[in-house]
Amino acid sequence: MKYAMLICGDDREWTALSPGDEQDLMKQIYAWFERWQPTGKIADGGAELQPRDTAKTVRADANGQPVITDGPYLELKEIVGAIVILECDDIDEAARIAATWPLGAGMTALEVRPVMSRE
Repeated sequence: MKYAMLICGDDREWTALSPGDEQDLMKQIYAWFERWQPTGKIADGGAELQPRDTAKTVRADANGQPVITDGPYLELKEIVGAIVILECDDIDEAARIAATWPLGAGMTALEVRPVMSRE
């Protein structure tokens, strides 16, 4: 079964890293992928998202019409900054794999959720 591993945190902390600290953290992240990819537990290599100030939000107005605004709709400290799709036997295995992720600056939590299947 597929599980989404949502990497959450404050992207402002990530963008404030020095180039050397960012490089060190990226090495840890690459090592994590090198550990888990050969096992078949990573279904999709994932995607790192651009900072929150690059976002657009689409919401319905009172008449149900779409309204597009710049940036995130809510000012939250923690946002989703990246996603990785895992292939695991159950959510407990997915959580154990997520627990090995190298949490660093700008990454305060990992959320693991089953991916909906409508087959």
